[in-house]
Amino acid sequence: MQADVILVAAGKGKRMGAELPKPFLSLLGAPLLVHTLRSVIKSALIRKIFLVIAPEREPLCRSILLSYKPFGIPISLVHGGIERQDSVRLGLAALDVGSEIVAIHDAARPFLDPEILDRSIVTAAEHGGAVVAIPVKDTIKSIAEDGRVIGTIPRQKLWMAQTPQTFQVPIIREAHVRASAEKATATDDAALVERVGGIVKVVLGSVLNFKITTPEDFQLAEMILKTEIKASG
Repeated sequence: MQADVILVAAGKGKRMGAELPKPFLSLLGAPLLVHTLRSVIKSALIRKIFLVIAPEREPLCRSILLSYKPFGIPISLVHGGIERQDSVRLGLAALDVGSEIVAIHDAARPFLDPEILDRSIVTAAEHGGAVVAIPVKDTIKSIAEDGRVIGTIPRQKLWMAQTPQTFQVPIIREAHVRASAEKATATDDAALVERVGGIVKVVLGSVLNFKITTPEDFQLAEMILKTEIKASG
């Protein structure tokens, strides 16, 4: 069993306050994108990566891939759209004819455990869809517009979604086509499959599989990498 990966790196990364989007910023001497790619290719189940980028970042991206090669598996560049949902849809359109399973992953999540990726692929192959997630640990409050607490939400069934989100290709393609036709939007791909009645199973993720969004996240990522380097050295 093999799968393709759509790696989404077409965002603007405005919350970082940097000139370049997050995937192209340096993290301990290498672009964040490179760290994520190195995590993904550790899985023996991945046959090809479709890297979705903003059109204006193609020269930079090609330069990075050339500088840090080889990656061991083919990497195709795909131009993304205005929103993440548009970028994923364009990535799906670029898949090879024989592609059966696809894992959709954020380029700004560099600490993906390959075993988690593998479990998501196996789960999607069996059930149709899989979302990597972790249980909510904190107490969740519902508040009014004035900041007043109006309720406490039971957390026993609450999970925080991560990526990868992995699907049988026909299922996720249909979900995106219908969403586009019906002008429906969602914050992740699993929600699009859910809205058309598809089955999405949860795969236990990791707290390390966080998305780098802010400068503080970048500092945490540097600490994690330094710890890993020290442990392996």
